[in-house]
This record gives sequence, C-alpha cells and structure tokens, in this order.
Amino acid sequence: MNPVLWSPTQDQIDASQLEAFRRQVNVRFNLDLNGYQDLHEWSVTHISDFWKAIWGYMAIEFSSDYTQIVDDETKMPGAKWFEGARFNFAENLLRIHSDKPAIHFKGEGQPIRTLTYNELFAEVEKLAFALRKMGVQNNDRVAGFMPNMPETIIAMLATASIGAIWSSSSPDFGIKGVLDRFTQIEPKVLFAANGYFYNGKTFDSLNKLNSILDQLPSVEQVVVTPYTESNPNISSIKNGILWNDFLDPNPSPIEFEQLPFDHPLYIMYSSGTTGLPKSIVHGAGGTLIQHLKELRLHTNISQDDTVFYFTTCGWMMWNWLVSNLAIGATIVLYDGTPFHPTPNAMWDMVDELGITHFGTSAKFIDACRQGGISPVKTHSLKTLRTILSTGSPLVEESFDYVYKHIKSDVQLASISGGTDIISCFAGGNPTLPVYRGELQCIGLGMDVAAYNFKGNALENEKGELVCRKPFPSMPIYFWNDKNGEKYHNAYFDEFPDIWHHGDFIEINKHGGVTIFGRSDATLNPGGVRIGTAEIYRVVDAFDEITDSLVVGQSWEGDERVILFIILDGGSSFNDELVIKIQKAIQSNCSPRHVPAIILDTQDIPYTINGKKVEIAVKKIIQGEDVTNKDALANPESLDLYKNLDALS
Repeated sequence: MNPVLWSPTQDQIDASQLEAFRRQVNVRFNLDLNGYQDLHEWSVTHISDFWKAIWGYMAIEFSSDYTQIVDDETKMPGAKWFEGARFNFAENLLRIHSDKPAIHFKGEGQPIRTLTYNELFAEVEKLAFALRKMGVQNNDRVAGFMPNMPETIIAMLATASIGAIWSSSSPDFGIKGVLDRFTQIEPKVLFAANGYFYNGKTFDSLNKLNSILDQLPSVEQVVVTPYTESNPNISSIKNGILWNDFLDPNPSPIEFEQLPFDHPLYIMYSSGTTGLPKSIVHGAGGTLIQHLKELRLHTNISQDDTVFYFTTCGWMMWNWLVSNLAIGATIVLYDGTPFHPTPNAMWDMVDELGITHFGTSAKFIDACRQGGISPVKTHSLKTLRTILSTGSPLVEESFDYVYKHIKSDVQLASISGGTDIISCFAGGNPTLPVYRGELQCIGLGMDVAAYNFKGNALENEKGELVCRKPFPSMPIYFWNDKNGEKYHNAYFDEFPDIWHHGDFIEINKHGGVTIFGRSDATLNPGGVRIGTAEIYRVVDAFDEITDSLVVGQSWEGDERVILFIILDGGSSFNDELVIKIQKAIQSNCSPRHVPAIILDTQDIPYTINGKKVEIAVKKIIQGEDVTNKDALANPESLDLYKNLDALS
C-alpha cells in the first residue's frame, strides 16, 4: 500500500461540507451511512434520492420545481434529468449581491484588477441588454476568442442569461484550430481582445482575428476588448466595435430566461489532435449541479474561500472555476505564463491574494520540481489548504515534491474527468487521507469501475475507466450529430449502455484511484497492457531528464516501446545513461516496461492545455499523417519525429 502523506484531523472532517451532507442524508432518508464508502455506495444505488439531496443541499435557484429527478436510472445515453424544472444558470452564478470581491484578475506583468459581486452583476446586466438589443436570442451561439480575463466571464454570463450558448477558444490557438471549432457552430457574436501577454512579450490578435472572420460569415458582431493597449485601432475588423462602445450605459433590468434543466449552455471541444474536434454540448442544469457537488463537497469550497486555477478559457477547468461564483467564493484569474516575471510568480500570488485553493496542471508541478523551486523556504502560504492537479497523471515523485517543497499540511487533490463530462470521475475528498500517487476517491454519484474487455469489473487490477449509471453532466448531444451516431461511437461503442471514457485506471481496496494515462496511448508489448504513466513515474525521477514521451510502435507482429527524453543542459546522451534508465524501469516496473529504443529529442508536443500528445507521435513514427496540428502549443515539434533512422 502507498504511504499516507496527509490526513485530515477529526475537527477538519467534522467541519467539512461533505460530512454535513452525509449527516443530512442520514436524517432525511433515515439511514445509517458511516463514512465516505457508505455514502458513495448509496449515491450510485439510490440515484434519484442522491441527486434529490444534492439539489436541495445546493439551494439551486429556480422558478419552477422539478416533477421527476430522472426518468430512468439505468439509461445511457438519453436519461432525462429534473424534468419540469426551470431556472437560469447565470442567475445562479449572480445570486450574491455584495461588495465582496468576486474576481481578482492578474494579467502577466499587469496590476491586479478586482471586481466585486455588485460590479460583476452590473457589467453582466449592461452586456446582456446590448446583446438582446442586437438580436441575440435563445439558442444563438456566442463565441469567445479571449484571454482568461473578467470580460470573458461577463460575456459568458450575459450569453447564458438570455439562453444563448457560449463557446470559447484561447487566443493562442492557431487560425485553423479556431475555425475547426467555430465553423461547426456558426456563432452570431464573437468576443475578442486586441492581444495578450505571454512570457514577457505582447502578442497582437487582430490580424489573426481578421483571418478567422474571413472564413466565419455567421458572425454579425465582433466585440473587441482593449487589453494590450487602451485604445486599439479596430477599423480593419469587419463588424467590429470596442467593448465600451457596445455596452448600453442605461440598460433595462436584466431578464434571466427561465429554461429547462437540459437547456444547452456550453459547447466544448475535444483536443482535435488526430482529427476534427468533437463539438460537445453541455446542459445548464447538469453543469451547475455537478460543479456544485464537486466544488462544495469534494473540494470543500465555501463563500469564505479564494480559488485559483491556472487555465485558459478554452479548457474545461475554466468553466469549473467560474462555477465557484454560485457559492460566493472569490475566484482568481491569471493570464500569461506562470513563470514570469520570476519562477515564483504563482506562489507570490497565493500570498498576495490569500488563495485557499490552488489549481494547476501536473506539468506545472513537475516544472517547479525540475526547476528546483521550493516555496516552503520562500513563501508563507498560510492561507493555502488545498492544491488541485489535473490534465495528466500526477506522478508519485510530484506528490513527494508537494509535501517536501510546497507545504507539508496541504491536501493534495489529484482530480480526473474531462471535457466530455465537464467535471470529474475521481478526485479529492476533505474527509479522506492522501495516499502517494493516488486520487483520493471516486466522485459521489459516479458509478465508476475498471473493466477488462470482457466487461468484468476489476479490483486492484488495471482496466478501462467506465461509468455504469447515468449522471446529469453527460453531454446532452454533439453539435451537428442529428442521429446521435458520433455521440454513441465516442462513449458507448465498447460496452453497450456503459460509458467508456478512454482512461486506463486501477481502483484499490480502500477506494483510491491510479490513472495510467489514456487507453488509446496504452502500450501493448507482448499483449500486456501498460499505462504510459508507469514509465513516466520512473523516468521523471532522473535529474538528467527534464521531460519524456513514451509511445508504442508496431513491430514484427507485436508492439515495442519507444522512449524519447529531453536532457538538461549539463547532461550527455550516451549508452551509460540508456542502460541506467532501462535498469530503473525494469526494477521499478517490469521487464515488459523496458523500452526497446531510447532516443534523445529537443522538444515534446503538448496541447495548449498542457497534455502530452502521444498519439500524434505514434502516428508519425508509423508513417501516418497528423492532419490537425492547431490544437498544439508547439506543432513544429512533430517534425523531430519524422524519418528517424533508429526506428526503421
């Protein structure tokens, strides 16, 4: 068993919202659930009662109550949730009326800017009125090509207040990547900024914006936010208007359209690194109730907290972060590189703003470890209670690093879910210990298991992540998928009537979860399935190696493992290092894990959201084309993997 790195005190358990919810469930349903395992088991065997309890505990604001929780507790896809209910997503996120800070915004190299809840409401009201005035209606699409700044949230909330559908893409996406997404949904309005800052440099967005608009004829209005300069020249932007000129200074009171639970709210996109991105439509009700469950119960966030997640507005963690407004917490937005102007920029922000919950990617934590950053020596971090990590599996050495070099008494919650469900299958728990290398638990209401390909559930064995019962934040449909074929093929092709997510996992006896990477990147030498994270855990421990990528290559009727490594500036690639790596992998994993070939490289492809792109490299070394590169942060890196003589 992995060692325990942190445990909550009994006082912390008793004071948690998760414990309060368990006690309330026991009283309300005359039960005797004695801990998290009992509560979770009840949540997936009494689905209607569980989600009824969540609806009440979260005090969701509505104009019409539901008549039925769910029409079929076993139907996937297609279960209907909270029929009869009518509410508005934006109204729930704007229900706090006070001068308390709602948003702190820190742009790279810029002073902190703060909006109170009252100021946020007023800005949304003005923008919603302007959108209605120009003709935006229920079910119209509104898109954002925006940095992670307050105007992006204001635009999303104004859109949702009308019942229109919001979709966004980060401004560092390439033109083709943006068009691959937005041409599918044909937005009526496009919000953009004139530019953005990154790594000490200023980037112009207007030229890129013009190229996008040339191929996006559906856009009737482009609203440009001045960011990198106070009064940008937008005369070249077709149908362009500056943010302040678009707003009406004397709006009518905001009208929150009262809509069904499954009314479309967001259109999200798959990464699109191996084909056209899937356009995934999420409903307002499922998004809200699932986020509130995760934020309040699994993350123990209250109105007294200040929550940060390092994200762009094109990653689902942005949507997750924004939902904290429904709780009354203060959220922190950051736009730029996390290591500018100093490697400690994010940790400086924790102390300056009193951040209680710090969310980031596994890549960021590993970069801090590789860079020798030790905030425990340089920062107070006295307010910091929880560190959240997602995007890719958090290796065991990064768990050690957090507790040794960041804070010894912090709850480290590695979480995993995805854009597909706009939420988590597994994650944190304020009432359970943190075991090295493990996600603490499966989420409430999520009937998750590890399956083999015969459809049998496994314990203490690696298998495919499946979910056996419906949950409210399943996509309501894919855009332009009238018969649901794309939706079915994405999740229900492998196991009939069971959600197949595409992650390779293991669930142990105490309910902890280990993620081994994507199943489509899973290695299969000699017919034995190996998760890439198993090899990364060993390789990342080498001081000489700053990054690595492992893929499988079809070879002589089998598959062999290929490992690429990036060395630090002071190390040399030689046979001695190769043997050292092979021995470490064999000792810590097994002989089957040992790469057949180890090569050095200069760069490794990542998506803009910080995920390694193993599948694209696998396609390249097998002589296949990668057609969609605009979702990558560094598409030029793929050229390094072409025509490698050592692999032929």
